[in-house]
Amino acid sequence: MVGIGLVAGLITTLVAVGFEWLPKSASEQQDRIEFVYWFATIICIVIFSVVAGWLVYAIYAFRVKPGDDTDGPPIHGHSGLEVAWTAIPAVLVIAIGVVTAVVLSRNADAGPNPLHIKVFAQQFAWRFQYPDNGGFTSNELVMPLDRAIKFEMTSADVIHSFWIPEMGQKQDLLPGVQTSIVVTPTRLGSYTLVCTELCGAGHATMRGPARVVETAAYTEWAKKQHEASSGGGGAGGAAPDGAKLFAANGCGGCHTFKPAGSDGQVGPDLDTLADAAKAAGASPEEFVKQSIADPNAYLAPGYQGGVMPGTFAKTLKPEEIDALVQYLLGKE
Repeated sequence: MVGIGLVAGLITTLVAVGFEWLPKSASEQQDRIEFVYWFATIICIVIFSVVAGWLVYAIYAFRVKPGDDTDGPPIHGHSGLEVAWTAIPAVLVIAIGVVTAVVLSRNADAGPNPLHIKVFAQQFAWRFQYPDNGGFTSNELVMPLDRAIKFEMTSADVIHSFWIPEMGQKQDLLPGVQTSIVVTPTRLGSYTLVCTELCGAGHATMRGPARVVETAAYTEWAKKQHEASSGGGGAGGAAPDGAKLFAANGCGGCHTFKPAGSDGQVGPDLDTLADAAKAAGASPEEFVKQSIADPNAYLAPGYQGGVMPGTFAKTLKPEEIDALVQYLLGKE
């Protein structure tokens, strides 16, 4: 029986460690999550080995002999065994619960001096604001190495979910409610932020770039972003870039537009906007601006309403909408 259990345990262990079930960790929080994962996995391997050993042994040792049609001997149970197989699993489940509770508590602790980053989600794009660095807004998530970051998050429309696989932490973003999560990056590199809550037809395209850089590089990047957003101290600031706005707001995930190299099929083809404006009886500029601010005002033949988010009029500044209009009409 012992030999059977050891073989079962060895095979199960090889399966557990022979594949990369989890992405390579890039945060303190993911390190703790992996500890819980392996803690529970080892317990499961031991239990499986014991049960498999006894099961195979019992099938072999107490199998019915050929031609024996008699009833087996009456069995009245074994109080010691019943207590053991009730108490031991109870202790193990409690141990897993305690370890998980400790990890959840530590993963939620941002420490005395976290970097605050505000996260705004909308169908189907991410936007980030850096209040500790002047309050500028960026469509790219940049994080300094080895510093706790507290993300304060909200949604403009439906439920979204914030997740960078290598960093473990995951949190829903709710419209009208602020949620938070803590991440402490430990590995330099580029990552992908994904939405893990089905949020509409373009959900699969709701991804955002994320980078972890050295502290000095982050400080320099934040300084340049702040200066660009405020015009370097002058009036007006830098003009919005239509191409960047198109990419940052997830437009290419739903629309085909040759200048951007996008081939989305969820919404109408943006290469034929002049013809669409003519069919709607409006000038191209008025038609495109209205389609961004109120996408249900005119529906292209063959397309249904309620698919494109109607929040861009709130989340984009007037000058950003104007820049998008010029870009889509090839006038930028």
